Amino acid sequence: MADLSIEFCGIKSVNPFWLASAPPTDKAYNVVRAFEAGWGGVVWKTLGEDPAAVNVSSRYSALYGKNREVIGFNNIELITDRSLEINLQEITQVKQDWPDRVIIVSLMLPCEEKLWADILPLVEATGADGIELNFGCPHGMPERGMGAAVGQVPEYVEMVTRWCKTHSKLPVIVKLTPNITDVRAPARAAKAGGADAVSLINTINSITHLDLDQMVAYPVVGGASTHGGYCGTAVKPIALNMVAEIARDPATAGLPISGIGGIGNWRDAAEFMALGSGCVQVCTAAMLHGFRIVEEMKDGLSRWMDQKGYTRVSDFVGKAVPNTTDWKYLNMNYQVIAQINQDDCIKCGRCYVACEDTSHQSISQLIDAAGVRTYEVIKDECVGCNLCEITCPVQGCITMVPQHTGKPYMNWTQDPRNPRAERPAVAESV
Repeated sequence: MADLSIEFCGIKSVNPFWLASAPPTDKAYNVVRAFEAGWGGVVWKTLGEDPAAVNVSSRYSALYGKNREVIGFNNIELITDRSLEINLQEITQVKQDWPDRVIIVSLMLPCEEKLWADILPLVEATGADGIELNFGCPHGMPERGMGAAVGQVPEYVEMVTRWCKTHSKLPVIVKLTPNITDVRAPARAAKAGGADAVSLINTINSITHLDLDQMVAYPVVGGASTHGGYCGTAVKPIALNMVAEIARDPATAGLPISGIGGIGNWRDAAEFMALGSGCVQVCTAAMLHGFRIVEEMKDGLSRWMDQKGYTRVSDFVGKAVPNTTDWKYLNMNYQVIAQINQDDCIKCGRCYVACEDTSHQSISQLIDAAGVRTYEVIKDECVGCNLCEITCPVQGCITMVPQHTGKPYMNWTQDPRNPRAERPAVAESV
């Protein structure tokens, strides 16, 4: 059976599944229940200076799919609204009671070195395994010069990270904001400041939807609203991309990554790990479905690893990174063509409508004398865009079949159709 234990920037964990800094990790009661359910670690909800932050009511909103499935989740909640003293006491007790589980303490303070120097010894005294610097919160705290206001300025990221490495012996994980043009810049700054790891992504600035009768966005607070932090299933593609960008950046290569963003099952976790995450953090899925989702995550990941022959998580961490590249290096001579399995086709015509109206008109609709419709791919017109496969409601009915072109690998930098293509050197005549 696969071994799910990991070591992340020197911290040993019984499994790679941690709860992210959020409401589920706000107090000892929650964290103990999480550990009882089987989570390998938690990032305690962000601590700050006293007096504690004050939250509003209400705090959450959502973007729904069919049958009220929550696709995206939005929150305007701030960091912990409990005193620093109470949080530190609870962290100390939980760590004593659960020595084999990881407790990372999330911190957010103004950019004043003394404030960081004062709080770090208090956190160390709890027995916590590490600290996470919250440089990502997009609402409420940036107005106070914290959260994303720090994470969006690489110089600040490097400066505060260095303070923490100077005044603490604990591993330092820097949590990055996605509300930035290029996530590699703060990641490089974190590494320059001595960070032991980075975690990402934090939540994305968002407004989910409006009450069109009252003309106010959700969540509504006394007739008004504000932007919040977006998370949940919908942010996973964005998070995967940002994790991959850091994992394949030569300047941050080898920097441990804790992946966050839309992780709700073992497959999501495996994808983050394949793109370089040594562990993963979960929040929204636990809030929507409870702590016991970790049972399926552990079981599913273990079974998949056994099937693939991976004995440890580290066997496949980063395995997809070498296959992730810039567009210009993709093979221009590679070609696929759609193929419709007529035995599985339910004759709905969705592939035909999508291709005919918005793509390349490469699917024909044939109607026989009895009025029976058949859909066939016009191979000479198909560009292999995948739209028909995506719109088809029957999984596996339409597949993209690689074609043998007989042409060698050629990327865009070499393509003669590119006006800036690299030309082979021409020998001088003698």
